Amino acid sequence: MLEVLVLGNSAATPAYQRNPSAQLLYTDFGLLLIDCGEGTQMQLKRYKVKLLKIKAIFITHLHGDHYLGIFGLLSTLSLLGRKSPLYLYAPAELAEIIRLQHKVSQTILTYPLLFEATNPDQPTQIFENDAMTIHTVPLRHRIACTGFLFREKPKKHKIHIELFEEKPTTPQILQLKNGHDVLDEDGQVMYAVDKYTTQPPHLSYAYISDTIYDETLVGQLNSIDVLYHETTFLQEDHSKAQETFHTTAQQAAQLAKTAKVGSLLMGHYSSRYQDLNPLLQEAQAVFPKSQLSEQGKRYRIGDAQEIVEKAGENSP
Repeated sequence: MLEVLVLGNSAATPAYQRNPSAQLLYTDFGLLLIDCGEGTQMQLKRYKVKLLKIKAIFITHLHGDHYLGIFGLLSTLSLLGRKSPLYLYAPAELAEIIRLQHKVSQTILTYPLLFEATNPDQPTQIFENDAMTIHTVPLRHRIACTGFLFREKPKKHKIHIELFEEKPTTPQILQLKNGHDVLDEDGQVMYAVDKYTTQPPHLSYAYISDTIYDETLVGQLNSIDVLYHETTFLQEDHSKAQETFHTTAQQAAQLAKTAKVGSLLMGHYSSRYQDLNPLLQEAQAVFPKSQLSEQGKRYRIGDAQEIVEKAGENSP
């Protein structure tokens, strides 16, 4: 399982019922919160997310629309009696900001907050377990900024037991699950992996927040399943995008096309646009597999198809 719930997709300020940046990534080992703009805690409650199941928080950079919601969330987790560690991957300066906020408010968390500073200058693996790796993606913004790349590891093959004329032995099943043909005593293939098994896809998702158009990202993003990339401006506002170190919908689509990604999920919309359809049309003209991210919708990584209705009551 690798799915994303969009909690906020507005740039800089809330606008037209759009909240600042935040997403929740559903993985096999827990929930990962990516960015935590103002109001994120309320969005999590609105969509009935179980806060104590959040394993880690990833903050791209220290512009307020990407992290100002973290203070209330950390406090609420403590009030809920959290005991398990919470991992926080973020720019180094955030550790001092949190320490100061907790000092003046005399806040003592009930759980360990394990902080790891991100490196904005080079791609770095910051997490690995049996199921997934997570790397940073250095971005070019007005201040230090990193995106995040989430990759599932290859999974064991699924056995199609109905295809066997005789039931295979346990060692044979384990061999097939690990992707190896089963050979007979003469070295001939008895059970071929391609015939008797299928391998579940190992999926990938990249979260690219604030950045000027940067073709050097193609190397890291090549052939990933879903790319979330900021599409703050229309191409007609290209000069504004350059000035503020942001990307247009057309540029994001071009990057997605060049990187041969499976699909593009758009977001971080400027408050100058109430109607987002022009952004979508601009992106799809370059890369047809582009779609607008919408708050409250949950997307399956791999095809970015909506699987949960927008209404919060229907969200898990």
